[in-house]
Amino acid sequence: MAAIVIAALLWSAIAPTDRLTWLLEVVWVLVGLPLVVLAARGTFGAAFPLSRLLCWLLVAHALVLIYGGAYTYAQTPLGFSLRDLFGFERNPWDRVGHFMQGFVPAILARELLLRCTPLRRGGWLVYLVLAAALSFSALFELIEWWAALAFGADADAFLATQGDVWDTQWDMFLCLCGAALSLLLWSRVHDRQLGAAAPTEPAR
Repeated sequence: MAAIVIAALLWSAIAPTDRLTWLLEVVWVLVGLPLVVLAARGTFGAAFPLSRLLCWLLVAHALVLIYGGAYTYAQTPLGFSLRDLFGFERNPWDRVGHFMQGFVPAILARELLLRCTPLRRGGWLVYLVLAAALSFSALFELIEWWAALAFGADADAFLATQGDVWDTQWDMFLCLCGAALSLLLWSRVHDRQLGAAAPTEPAR
């Protein structure tokens, strides 16, 4: 899995459309990949290997970020193909990225909450996972704002608003949708991989 991500990073670094945008997009991968590897090897104490489901989801998320960073989100060839296929008015690759921003971190938050806290399965777990995904999306929107203030017009490709005045709201909404869908699709598989045997407890 690490080899797939590293190969994609190297490919994207050769000649990205905008070097600053590339760096701002892939920095999450550059930081996250070593943390996952170090945690699995027990560098921070006891070994903490992530579930296989989460690892593959992280790979998928990394590839979406890397691809968007290589071309900028408004100029991705695959995004243009999606636009033409579904009749969108704009390149939707940033929408894909923000959907993944909820779809993958939802399982990450779920795994950390179940393994590192006394929290049980039930309504509070679902609520906290959705809240974590949405709060991360809001943080990312603040980072985009700070980038715009710091870099001015040079950050336009990173913002990828494409003239949509509701872009920030769409981004957070799609993140929430991704998180909710991820919980619906993966919770049972995730429980099996975590070795969950305890019955689901009602929300309190």
